[in-house]
Amino acid sequence: MTDLLSVLGSRYPVIQGPIGELNSPKMVAAVCEAGGFGMLALGFVGDLEEVKRLVVGVQELTDKPFGANLMIIMNPNNEKILEVLAEAGVKTVTTSAGNPKQMYPKIHELGMKGIHVVLTFSNAVKAVEAGVDGLVVSGCESGGLRSPNPESSNMVLIPLVADHVSVPIAAAGGIADHRGYRAALALGAQGVQIGTRFLSAAESPACEPWKEAILSCADGGTTLLPQGPMCMRTLINPKLREKMSDPNVDLSKEYSLQNVGKAWTTGDFDLFPAGGGMVSALITESKPVKAIIEEMVS
Repeated sequence: MTDLLSVLGSRYPVIQGPIGELNSPKMVAAVCEAGGFGMLALGFVGDLEEVKRLVVGVQELTDKPFGANLMIIMNPNNEKILEVLAEAGVKTVTTSAGNPKQMYPKIHELGMKGIHVVLTFSNAVKAVEAGVDGLVVSGCESGGLRSPNPESSNMVLIPLVADHVSVPIAAAGGIADHRGYRAALALGAQGVQIGTRFLSAAESPACEPWKEAILSCADGGTTLLPQGPMCMRTLINPKLREKMSDPNVDLSKEYSLQNVGKAWTTGDFDLFPAGGGMVSALITESKPVKAIIEEMVS
């Protein structure tokens, strides 16, 4: 089996979960400088000049390896983006939201490695058959876009996938400290992908109301908000809780993903609730990225 660190090139197998509304070169560089693998979120970035600006922004702040996430079915410019990344020296990308068969020939043609994000065992097996170089296995605990179908937690999903694939695995979902990190390794992963914990970090460009929503999240404080064919895991705020308790409210019609950008940058979570994983309940303090990573791998 290829080692995950050889694919990433970072000191630690800790991948920054890409979040589109937080596409900050400063944050990516902070993760890299702390020994992790920083990631730009390019799923919805179609402007090649903006891609170049973001890449240069990271490279001005760190000489460590970093990557980018591309959403397969969301962005028609993925092949051109890959060319920009390869020309800039980016060696590894992650892919999500689609069939990897569409992109991996191009990724490998450019001499790059690709790690595909999967939510289920069957998709993990299919992704490996399609030629991916690694997997981010994302259990139902994770934040971000999710499937409306029944899903397994990482306690089941990670060992299930690990028993049947020959590529390295990073676990995503429910990991905030060294306990979750060690548990992921014990379950068969070679590393982790961290989203919500980094979202709450001191260097995170997330607005203060978003960080506060994570730090104050209680057990059971998230829900899957239906959004067309997908769901978004969000933190339950008073307005959302009120809607959830009303049997006459159709939550799939109450919120629109088109409002995510404005809501998450301004802190207007009545417009669209703050995103976050189940792990929010474990996060009670905003710490520097370096402190988060060092504690995690200690």
